[in-house]
Amino acid sequence: MSGLSERLKYARQSMKLTLDDVESRTSVGASTLSEFENGKREPRLPQLKELADLYRRATSFFLDDGPLPREVVLWRQKPKSPNAEELQSQLLRLGEQYHLLESWCGSPEGSEIPFATGKGESFGYQQAEKLAHDFRNMHGLGERPGQSLLRVVEEICKVKVFHMAFEPSGSAACTLNESFGAAILLNSNNVRWRRNFDLAHELFHLLTWKVFRTPVEESFAEASAQEEKLATCFARNLLMPQEPLRIAIDSQLGAKTSLTFDDLFEVARQFDVSVEALLWQMSFVFNRQKEWVSENLNKLKGQIAFWDKRQTDTLPLRPLRFEALAAEALRKGFLSTGRYAEYLGITRREAMRQVEQEVPDDAEVEITHP
Repeated sequence: MSGLSERLKYARQSMKLTLDDVESRTSVGASTLSEFENGKREPRLPQLKELADLYRRATSFFLDDGPLPREVVLWRQKPKSPNAEELQSQLLRLGEQYHLLESWCGSPEGSEIPFATGKGESFGYQQAEKLAHDFRNMHGLGERPGQSLLRVVEEICKVKVFHMAFEPSGSAACTLNESFGAAILLNSNNVRWRRNFDLAHELFHLLTWKVFRTPVEESFAEASAQEEKLATCFARNLLMPQEPLRIAIDSQLGAKTSLTFDDLFEVARQFDVSVEALLWQMSFVFNRQKEWVSENLNKLKGQIAFWDKRQTDTLPLRPLRFEALAAEALRKGFLSTGRYAEYLGITRREAMRQVEQEVPDDAEVEITHP
């Protein structure tokens, strides 16, 4: 069991913040916070709300007297602290909010992930490749999985996918939480095909969560270098099935003996992956050494950077379903206008404007048969 003081300390340390850091970002002094965390005093409600906002926690989290949660976020390339901790706290908070919205609106959706079985020490590249093949077939992803992977992960596997802008660009994260289920964080700075690969990479970690994560392991929150390589193997084989890729390459090659960047880009576009990911998968399919990949990446880096810049798109932080559920919860009275603004990350004024434009629940569209 844990009390208020322990939860205040846990929340601060989870974000890698010092007492002085909190003092500089709130109206709560370092010595006062130390007394709160040592159980010598209790914060007033406005102080608790201010700390909850900084720690990205619901106020109710600090009033719970149950055991502290086991919060594990796996990073592909972890950003520097405390930015990483702030991002993962925001990811966990968004996941909790999403779950609350589902519950309030009568549509709770627990994760429906087909977990892999086995033990981490015996799980190798062959198993990762088979897992990709089985997942692709199970969900009817076809020969070009990248074009529908996000929809399948969100709508069928019920994984909560969020997009935020952060560094490094080659990073993503995932979590499997006992409260709200599975969630993935993708980098909105990346172009779509890079996000696709990150999505597939994080999907592997969720599918194999029970293979590599056990509560008794000290390294519970860390993915080993080998596990990361297996995730990359899974992502390559999920997004670029070998036989369809061979056919696509042969079709593009025709009577030629080499492929131009435009040829490679066309194949990468078909599979909705980056040219870099394509080259790596080609090296495995056509038995090329990794030096072959490095040489070609170096040769084509200017053109790759140009196309990445041209294809940049902007995605909302929250899924559209999250926003729709928030609007429904507002109409049903589960959210105040202020809480609605908080959930959507907008100003109160913008929230009030949206409320004025809301279509009432009893609005109907009449259809008259000819």
